[in-house]
Formats: sequence, structure tokens, C-alpha cells
Amino acid sequence: MKIIDYYLFAISPYAYMGHARLIDVARRHGASIRLKPIDATRVFPVSGGLPLGQRAKQRVAYRMTELKRWRDFLGLPMNVEPKYFPVASDGAARLIIAAEELSTTAALDLAGRVLKAVWEQERNIADEATLVALANEAGLDGAALLARSKAPEIQSRYYAYTQEAIDRQIFGAPTYVYHDELFWGQDRLDFLDRALHW
Repeated sequence: MKIIDYYLFAISPYAYMGHARLIDVARRHGASIRLKPIDATRVFPVSGGLPLGQRAKQRVAYRMTELKRWRDFLGLPMNVEPKYFPVASDGAARLIIAAEELSTTAALDLAGRVLKAVWEQERNIADEATLVALANEAGLDGAALLARSKAPEIQSRYYAYTQEAIDRQIFGAPTYVYHDELFWGQDRLDFLDRALHW
């Protein structure tokens, strides 16, 4: 059985760029995806990463260039300077984990909607009403899912996924792991695709 562990930040532009393509890669190879939202505020301090607001100006400038390049290359309807970025994404991550209890398909669909909300639709994923609406749009019971996402066991799973990522030497997102090999970034999906042929 081919299994891909998919670690993402619920607000990552690169997760947005790669999300649908990852699902397509997995489908073509008959692989399963284990979706694991993680907390950037815990990953960055132990891996040398910095939040966007703390990065050197040349890195921030180059990031913007890369976002535009990839948006245009992939033909995505992406606003590279969205109205609601950065915002807290813990609630969105927990909502995705709660959806995972229903099915991986539901969680992947909701994750895609959360990412699109930020990078396409100018919606605030830190707002609970937005999260409820996104879940409803995915055909789920948004109010019930939001309530479930606040349960201690969901928070524990979010913490566990994050610690697991740190233990696996993951330092950014999205990171895809197949046979314990890390593929960091949506621009490594071609390498993941090749690895799945083995």
C-alpha cells in the first residue's frame, strides 16, 4: 500500500499551489494520503524558520517574485497579497482534523477550500463564521464540525501531528513524506511522482 503523509500549514500559499496536484498524483498511483495539519509557530523555532514578518527584506521580496512566477506557471487564480494574511490558522487546522474523523476525502476537500478561501477568495479563516460556512459549502454540518474541532482530543491530535513533524525533521510546509523520504514544497511534487513509480 502506497501512503503519503501530507503535512501542511492551513494558511500556506505553497500548500494551496500543490494541494489539488498532490491529490491527482496520489490518485494516479493508487496511493492514500494521510493529512496532517501542523502548527508553524512550533515548527519554525526549532528548525531555523522565521514568520514572514521577521524575515529579511530581500527574502520577503524574492518570496513575492516566486509566488507570482508559480501562480502564472500553474495558471492559478491567486492573489499573492491576500487581504487576510497572515492570520491565525489554528482553528482552521483543527477544523480539518475534525473533518478527518469523517473521512480523508472530506478532510482533503475542506483543506482545499480553506486554502482557496485565503488565496483566491479574500476570506478570513481566523473567523469562526467563515469556517462554518466553508464546512457547509463542503456538504458538512459546519456548526457541529466547529464544535467538534474545539474538543481536547482534536487539539491533542494537532499537537501530536506537529510534534511528529518536528521529530521527522520537517521544517516547512507543505511536506510530503513517502517511505520516510521528505519532499518539501509543491515544487517537489514531480520528485514524489517519480518516487511513487518505485
